[in-house]
Amino acid sequence: MADFEVRVTTGADHVGVVEFERGRHNFFHQPLIAALADAIEELAQDDRARAVVLCSTGRHFCAGADFGGDEDVIETINAGRHLYDEAFRLFAQPLPVVAAVQGSAIGGGLGLALAADFRVSGPGSRWAAPFSRLGLHQGFGISVTLPRAVGEQAAADLLLTGRRIDGTEAHAIGLVDRLVPDDELREAAHAHAAQLASAAPLAVRSIRATLRGDLAARVQAATNHEKAEQLRLSRTEDHREGIAADLARREPSFAAR
Repeated sequence: MADFEVRVTTGADHVGVVEFERGRHNFFHQPLIAALADAIEELAQDDRARAVVLCSTGRHFCAGADFGGDEDVIETINAGRHLYDEAFRLFAQPLPVVAAVQGSAIGGGLGLALAADFRVSGPGSRWAAPFSRLGLHQGFGISVTLPRAVGEQAAADLLLTGRRIDGTEAHAIGLVDRLVPDDELREAAHAHAAQLASAAPLAVRSIRATLRGDLAARVQAATNHEKAEQLRLSRTEDHREGIAADLARREPSFAAR
């Protein structure tokens, strides 16, 4: 039995809402990302949806991978069809996507938010790419998508320090496109998607494809490198220390080995 849910609804405004739920933190894994890609691809096959709202239930949008479990996360996702192979499909599909981001978008959860064309969030949201604090390399195509959204310098700051920012700063640097009150973000995201869906659908797809260019191919190439680096660094003492420190809520003490 699946340990997650993906719910899809559509309305007369041609907006498809894809809502996911997986536990308290909405940690992702390969089956969940595959299900999200399936849902959006199916919406793109007919005229039921011309734009998509990607959202989740609960307090947090997505906290990425669950490093607090019993299994080795990096070794597990490298077995069989990789999570990033499913992530690539989110970039390759043709519909504009608006992410409604509440609470935290952390690590791979940030990567999932960046797979959308637009992000709507509130001041109370939290954003971080804490990979360097975990002794790990970034993934989910963040190597490409984060600099594309916020610029090279801001991306380097977030990735190298691993620091966390709130929705107001995320909006200031371009990570969040529309900042709204926290309790209005779902409605605001839907209104944004409805505006996209009200334009000529063939033109929207054409314009979007031109603007994105080879983004999907660049993400695919980036994830090939990211997963190799993640696998290499996951076997280091620093990664083990980073995870232990994160779970214990203490400062890590890295040994460079």
